[in-house]
Order: sequence, then C-alpha cells, then structure tokens
Amino acid sequence: MEIRQLEYFMAVAKELHFTRASEQLGVTQPTLSHQIKALEGEIGMPLFDRIGRRTSLTEVGHILFKHGNQIFQSLQSAKEELQELQTLRSGKLSIGVLPGELNRLVSTLLFAFHQKYPDIEVRMIGRDDVVSGIVQNEMDMAITIVPVQDERLEIVPLYEEELFLAVSDQHPLAGKVSVPLDCVKDESFIVFPKHYQCRMQIDAAFKLIDAPLRPIIETDVTESILSLVQANAGVSILSKTLLHMWKNDRIAMVKIENPPVRRSIGLIYHKEKYIGFAAQQFINLLRQTIVDHDLIAK
Repeated sequence: MEIRQLEYFMAVAKELHFTRASEQLGVTQPTLSHQIKALEGEIGMPLFDRIGRRTSLTEVGHILFKHGNQIFQSLQSAKEELQELQTLRSGKLSIGVLPGELNRLVSTLLFAFHQKYPDIEVRMIGRDDVVSGIVQNEMDMAITIVPVQDERLEIVPLYEEELFLAVSDQHPLAGKVSVPLDCVKDESFIVFPKHYQCRMQIDAAFKLIDAPLRPIIETDVTESILSLVQANAGVSILSKTLLHMWKNDRIAMVKIENPPVRRSIGLIYHKEKYIGFAAQQFINLLRQTIVDHDLIAK
C-alpha cells in the first residue's frame, strides 16, 4: 500500500464522490478509479459500495478510513515537529472552542498571545462539535466541556465551575445567596439554544427535578441574554466564567442547589498530535488566565 493510494482513498472516502475527489486531488477520474481498484485488489476486499450513482464506504472502508486519519495525523505531526526545529517561535495554531460561554474566555487570550508571539498565526474556530474537528485534524486543540468519550483524544483538565442563576438586581431573588432549582422552575428563562453543551447540562438538571425547561427566549448571542436579564425580562443560568468576565453590576449571581449545576472544562487534542511550541505557550497562558480569573474551584 502506497501513501499516494491511501491519499486517493481518503479523498474519495471524505467526498463519497469520485469526480469531486479527482478534482480535489488534481488527477483524472480514470487515474483515481484505477488506483482505488489497485488498492482494493491488494487488500482483497472492496472499499466502496457503488450502487447506482451513490458511493458509500464498506465495513472494510470504514476501518481503513479510521486508520488513514491516524496515519496522516502522524505524518502532519512529524512535519510540524521538524519545521519547529527551524523556526521555534513561529508557526500556526488552530484552537477550537464551544460557541457561547467559553468563546469569551479564549477571545481574551488572543491579543495577549499575539503581543508575546507576533509571528505565530492563530485561528479560533467556534463549533459545537469540536471533537470531530480534532479527529479530522481541522484543529490543533480545543477547549470544551469534559469528559469526552473518545479514546483517540487526550484530555487535560483545566477547572471546574458552577453555573449560577443570573437575575436582574431588581428581581425578588437578587438578594438571595442560594435557591433550590425547584423554586425557580416557573421563572421566565432566557437561555442558549438546545444544541449548546451548556444548555444540555441545564436541561439535564431540570430533568432531575422532573420539570422540563421551557424558555421564553433562546439565543446564541451572549450580549442579548445579559441585556434581557439586566432589563428584568427574565432570568438565565450562566457559568461563573461568563458572569465574572462580563462583570455586570446590574446582574446578581444566585447559587443553585438541589441539584447544583456544575461542569468541568478541559483541553483536548489528538493523541497522535504533536503539541509544539505555539500550543504549549498558549496552554501556559490559558492556565495563568484561569488562575487570574479565580476560576479554579476551591
């Protein structure tokens, strides 16, 4: 099996279309088909099912695709490690982050990081499914809610935090230190959309008290949630990270009990990924920022 054959196979496996794959690779379709057939002949089993105009991976194809990702991940890591020997303080860094609450934390680091390492090109990618971005080598690392169930990933715990009830300073609950979740189930909630990880945790907490969350407003715009809460249009449940970093004196934080809503934040990267100078320095800066913002649970 040649690397070029594997490269051709990976292109077809991702596109599931021979014409698009051949255009992407810059080869003719007959050349691509010939190489795939040669690879299938060497393996002794078909890699694709070709039914009508549809192309799909066989079970053998799925296995080769999984290992192919690992092989090209290792090759990319080797290339990056060799390049780093030549230019220790330059390079590229791609960071995935969940949209919404964690996005703000990472955004605050970018300017400080750029000032310290101006020759390192940094790209931040907001995506709800950061795991696929890591596995497909679209990101070097990602900050997300952990644990993550994928044996291909390395998980570095960063901090744990509670989510608080956020209310206007004019709300009757603003003077409370804590409140049971059951006591606020009928409040008018303004929250992130259902597919957000932080929203999933909130929904799970409400299911524990047998009271499904029925928000009056859902939005992915953090500023809108905070503005509406400040105006006493409703309440929300937000992380300590977000509330401390926005520092709005018109919004009160009330501890939630029975059950508390907690989450663990971690950094993930592919086990085959080389964590070079740029990534290491960003992790160091991230850890210091966590300490500076008093995010580590006591």
